Amino acid sequence: MTKLISNSDARRVFLAKQGLSAPPKTALTKSGLLKLIEDIGFVQVDSIQTVERAHHQILFSRNQTYKREHLTTLLEKDGALFEHWTHDASILPSAFFKYWKHKFRRQEKVLIERWRKWQGEGFEHAFDETYERVVANGAILARDIKADGHVSGGWWNWHPNKTALEYYWHTGKFAIAGRSNFQKIYDLVERVIPAEFHEPEVSSEEFIDWACRSALARLGFATHGEIAAFWDLLSPDEAKAWVAAHRDELTEVLIEPALGGKPRPSWAFTDLHAELEAAPAAPPRIRVLSPFDPMIRDRNRTERLFGFFYRIEIFVPEPKREYGYYVFPLLEGDRLIGRIDMKADRKRGVLDVKRLWLEPGVRPSTGRIEKLHAELDRLARFAGVNEVVLMDGWQG
Repeated sequence: MTKLISNSDARRVFLAKQGLSAPPKTALTKSGLLKLIEDIGFVQVDSIQTVERAHHQILFSRNQTYKREHLTTLLEKDGALFEHWTHDASILPSAFFKYWKHKFRRQEKVLIERWRKWQGEGFEHAFDETYERVVANGAILARDIKADGHVSGGWWNWHPNKTALEYYWHTGKFAIAGRSNFQKIYDLVERVIPAEFHEPEVSSEEFIDWACRSALARLGFATHGEIAAFWDLLSPDEAKAWVAAHRDELTEVLIEPALGGKPRPSWAFTDLHAELEAAPAAPPRIRVLSPFDPMIRDRNRTERLFGFFYRIEIFVPEPKREYGYYVFPLLEGDRLIGRIDMKADRKRGVLDVKRLWLEPGVRPSTGRIEKLHAELDRLARFAGVNEVVLMDGWQG
């Protein structure tokens, strides 16, 4: 008989898997940070710094003792982390690099034709020259080899050498050695990622098994599509075939949705019942999540589990935005209770809070607003500003 998992139990397990149930003040060492990222799977990188860059905020929301310099050391000195693509640019444990080699081979087969349609015939004319320059001279920024007279216009108007650098990064010839003012520094992959992480070679079957198994372990329960989408390494059909081949290790469960309706059939490992018993409750404090937090990356799953509809409105014309340009979800315990619009003004040294929206049925009680103020103070200090300024009408 298929087991029904209550919505509260499902949220508790998922939050624990996402590193959001551990005590947020426990001292986080450099090795502890590496383990946290391994447990989550990846941390998305994004250039927007409305309050703090996404990767820093994702880690801070899980542990308030997080130190940026530990992440930099793990990435740029120890080589224990590397930056590459999941569904978007992300920071990953270098222990996963051997599996990403399969992604590189898959990418090589499709990128040339896709980018030729995008940039036109002959777009790859600078590839050999760019590769040889990096081999000879070492790490390089795209701006260091930008052709005279080229006017940059974002990813849609890369100059030929930047296109080459990105192609070699996407296909595993180059790696990101660091960043300068958030611009990528490219170098040969063997000079960035330690040799111990290149081996052993894994077969296609081992790669698919790892991609599915590791995704399901980090989700707790999932459909074929959710398993495939977690790393964005496989197709849903490959995940479906993996489930069929490993039915003896899996159990089918029904996940109760937050707002009622038909339970969602999903797959879990057979020890899920033990995890249900062991998973702790999430801390009751309020936490501000990055819009790119991996907990909410799958917007449909977020809506089913938490009854919370969330979209980033960066590309929505301002008059059509329901909330704002870059609005942050609020997590209280195991509930997504609302969203907040704010911006760090570093020249003035303040965190401007523009507007708060609480979800229907969530009351702005004195205790709740005090918890929110405490979190805003913590976030302001982390972002390097001295004061939280509540703007007129911030509570609506």
